[in-house]
Amino acid sequence: MVDVCQVFKDAGMDQVSSVLASGNIVFSSDRSAEELKIVLEAAMSSYFSYESFLFIKSQEETSLFWSNIPFEKHPDFHIYGFVGLHGIEEVLLDEFNKSTKANNEKAEVINGLFYWQVPKGNTLDSTFGKVLGKKNLKDKFTSRNVNTFEKILKIMH
Repeated sequence: MVDVCQVFKDAGMDQVSSVLASGNIVFSSDRSAEELKIVLEAAMSSYFSYESFLFIKSQEETSLFWSNIPFEKHPDFHIYGFVGLHGIEEVLLDEFNKSTKANNEKAEVINGLFYWQVPKGNTLDSTFGKVLGKKNLKDKFTSRNVNTFEKILKIMH
């Protein structure tokens, strides 16, 4: 993550920090999200020699994401949030609806964001979890445990 932070700094970002080893970078910039995506994907792709796909979200978007979690936190479940290209939430919901579900496995779309609740220990074994690894979806979204969004917001404040 140190290298990733340095790439962001070298690309002109301010107040750069990482969130654990989650792949999330918090930074400030006056540029638009569209411009940041182009600049940072190019910088990351060049530095790491692979095609980089980034999803740039503002503090307001991250706060909205956190405040709209539709499921109650429970020690027996993971809740994931999915950030991605416009419309991916409907693709994910369709895939979820076609999948075999574990007991109390749920999904919901709120304000264009996809949320998934899955019993702990079933994330990678669930039918839907296996869909997430499809190559045709690779550059369309990323998922994080919602606890990561809480950590991101703490750094942003």
